[in-house]
Amino acid sequence: MTEHEKLIRLNKHLALQLGVSRREADVFIEQGRVRVNGEKATLGARINETDEIQLDGKPVTTATQFRYILFHKPTGYVCSRKAQGDTPTIYSLLPPDMHVLKPVGRLDKDSSGLILLTNDGDFAHQMTHPKFHKTKVYEVVLDHALEPLHQQMISDYGIMLEDGKSQFMLERLSETNRKEWQVTMSEGRNRQIRRTFGALGYAVKKLHRTQFGPYRLDTLLRGRYVTIEAQRDS
Repeated sequence: MTEHEKLIRLNKHLALQLGVSRREADVFIEQGRVRVNGEKATLGARINETDEIQLDGKPVTTATQFRYILFHKPTGYVCSRKAQGDTPTIYSLLPPDMHVLKPVGRLDKDSSGLILLTNDGDFAHQMTHPKFHKTKVYEVVLDHALEPLHQQMISDYGIMLEDGKSQFMLERLSETNRKEWQVTMSEGRNRQIRRTFGALGYAVKKLHRTQFGPYRLDTLLRGRYVTIEAQRDS
């Protein structure tokens, strides 16, 4: 790796430290609000840890401090920075210093359970890209009993959706009814579980994620969070 490649792009660094998009960081640079070592910054600039960065005259640290948070998301909240209508965002449940962190994957408004948040893009990529096959486990409750034939279709053959085949493992959570299931999968397409059951005539009444890769929700209470260590593949 060359010395140039070791440097980080200024807009990427600003986005990481300020919790904004790279495009927003570029706007700050274009507006002349960013200085590097006292000089007005230019688009495409790269920096290192010894440079002094300022935005509107205030210092921006060059020491990258990655954070990793495991959060128990309740239902009724969206995993975005902006509220959707009257629906609040998960950030309303988190302290201000965590508002710069981004969700690693998402759960929809009506789903609950384990969410990871970080400012480490490489970690987020490793957790979400399909090639890494991160296991996700959910507890699902259906509106009526799942027929054995439909269980076999989902687990053994998959269900064809508009964006491709959906297949995951199903285990019963209750011996007394066939509404409650544990879903284990390594994919993570948009509303995949709901759409898969919906294609067979079922409505998902509850969807709760208990595991994402090596991380488990365990006894963490709803709406609470803990700091975790990044576990990376070798």
